[in-house]
Amino acid sequence: MPFRRRSPAGWAEKIRNAVWPRKGVTRNLRYYGLRAARISASPHGVASGIAAGVMIGWTPFLGFHIPLAIALAFLLRGSLVAAALGTLVANPLTFPLIWSASWEIGHFMLGHPGGAAGQVAGKQLDLAELVRTLRFAELWQPVLKPMLIGCLPPAIFCGVVVYAATYMGVKRFRARRRERMAARLHAMVKSGI
Repeated sequence: MPFRRRSPAGWAEKIRNAVWPRKGVTRNLRYYGLRAARISASPHGVASGIAAGVMIGWTPFLGFHIPLAIALAFLLRGSLVAAALGTLVANPLTFPLIWSASWEIGHFMLGHPGGAAGQVAGKQLDLAELVRTLRFAELWQPVLKPMLIGCLPPAIFCGVVVYAATYMGVKRFRARRRERMAARLHAMVKSGI
């Protein structure tokens, strides 16, 4: 392969690159920003697709984020590719923040004190046992219901902010691109090519 490393990366370097890439996180963010701006859809389509992905990323339905984001983007007439790209907000680095915030907000909204202590109605939760035995009916009330209700306010807030930022960013990117193309065409015409 022409772009393969001379010496393969060791396991320690692979783990370090997974947590913090060698070129930095900002390079990846710029790459995904350009990728979103280049999606062939209207600025509204791109913005609503990414906002749908970000909003679904707040839900506790791990493993179903992309299909749910695509369905929401379809309803909002957004870009389905942008929706899948927007779900990248929910990743192993952000899951603890997202889940703890939605857990706390959900317990606050439902009026359950002490939700973060792992107790519901004075009973200690054994989350590993509930998941291992696949007793989802018992998992709904103490865990999934507060997280699902608690994810709504931050998901809506983040969706609105991301929609506005993406809409303006895509419009600005495309305007600059048109200006560059017009300047290049003008230079070609002027030089007689």
